Amino acid sequence: MSDIEEVLRGIVGPGHVLVDPDLRAAYETDWTRRFTGTARCVVRPRDTAEVAAVVRACAAAGVPITVQGGNTGLVGGGVPDRGEVLLSLTRLSDLEPVDELESQVTAGAGVTLEKLQAHARAAGLDVGVDLAARSAATVGGMVATNAGGIRVLRYGSMRDQLTGLEAVLADGTVLTRLAGLAKDNTGYDLTQLLAGSEGTLAVITRVRLRLVPLLPARAVALVAVDGTEGALALLAAARSRLATLSAAELCYADGIDLVRAHGRLSAPFAEDYPAYVLLECAAHSDPTDEILELLADCDAVQDATVAGDQVGRARLWAYRETHTEAISAAGVPVKLDVCVPLRELAGLVAELPGAVAAVAPGARGIVFGHVNEGNLHVNVLGAGEHAEEVTDAVLRLVAQRHGSISSEHGVGRAKVPWLELSRSEAELAALRRIKTAFDPDGILNPGVLLPVR
Repeated sequence: MSDIEEVLRGIVGPGHVLVDPDLRAAYETDWTRRFTGTARCVVRPRDTAEVAAVVRACAAAGVPITVQGGNTGLVGGGVPDRGEVLLSLTRLSDLEPVDELESQVTAGAGVTLEKLQAHARAAGLDVGVDLAARSAATVGGMVATNAGGIRVLRYGSMRDQLTGLEAVLADGTVLTRLAGLAKDNTGYDLTQLLAGSEGTLAVITRVRLRLVPLLPARAVALVAVDGTEGALALLAAARSRLATLSAAELCYADGIDLVRAHGRLSAPFAEDYPAYVLLECAAHSDPTDEILELLADCDAVQDATVAGDQVGRARLWAYRETHTEAISAAGVPVKLDVCVPLRELAGLVAELPGAVAAVAPGARGIVFGHVNEGNLHVNVLGAGEHAEEVTDAVLRLVAQRHGSISSEHGVGRAKVPWLELSRSEAELAALRRIKTAFDPDGILNPGVLLPVR
């Protein structure tokens, strides 16, 4: 142990190899507080060259590595499990000037989404992906997990923003594809292969991202509906009539109650409703009239409130974005990120309470998500010792409805036992062959995505 520590100190400097338990602690537990472990040490390189040297040293010593970005993951993929060296990428925070002609930018893996957004907006552009953890989530981790968020409806997930990257392979070799070409048909697309690979194939150190127009005029509507079917009817109407639609978020009465109690928010309407949809439109000119026309004509609308000013928009978004914070404050939840075809969404929502109650009586479920993608975040509080049974019940229910056990958070360590619900044996065999080709000794994120063999 002392030998590898000394080698790593020689690479990154003594101050960036953390061995004291108090200094390691913040890196060893994930945001949910469900997943924790003990790292051999925490190493914090400054650039790609240092990352490559760290990986080479660990590979030579046969020491496994857990790769971590902003540690905002929700499936245990960025925390150690078997005493690995924890490779933190937060110091890879360089940002190149925005390429306004190409509408692209190159960023270090440790750049936070919030910092990237400010950088792009200063140049009159914006980032296509947005999510509530923007102040801590890093772009390297977002690419590695193919993060989604609230604007997938308009711009797609993180993979869709990616035009190139730089990454370190398991033997320390550096791959660099940062030209950001619009067309490059020269064989296997390694950039896209590494997106969503959760650090199991290579360590992403820099990314080249496509930027989108900065749309200064926004309008937000919080709409009360009579349930999931009403939300889907509203979504269909919005997608057909609102060319400027950029977000469609779904939450339910129990979630709104929790958010209001936690955030001391007033009731959005004079009476309570079973479900709520938050719509946002973004354009160069004020889209408020478009939303108002839709709301006036759509039979699914029970009540609605609309805001076009910044304060009003933030007030309405708080009912949705405070969900994660309020749930965490209420306890340590079982968090499950799932996706089903839209035709299956109402049935899944209806069956979830019974499925949870059957294995964890008294547990409390809070559901919200991105309705356009059929993506629900199922949060179960009070599951206690029945966390695994809850996970099994929910994921099997999702699989029965032709869904995915992970929509945007990844598989991590948490969902490895259930991966076969979403992947055939032929697909799993192909994934294992790819993993072996890139990382034959299995040193990168062992136990993440695929079981250790």
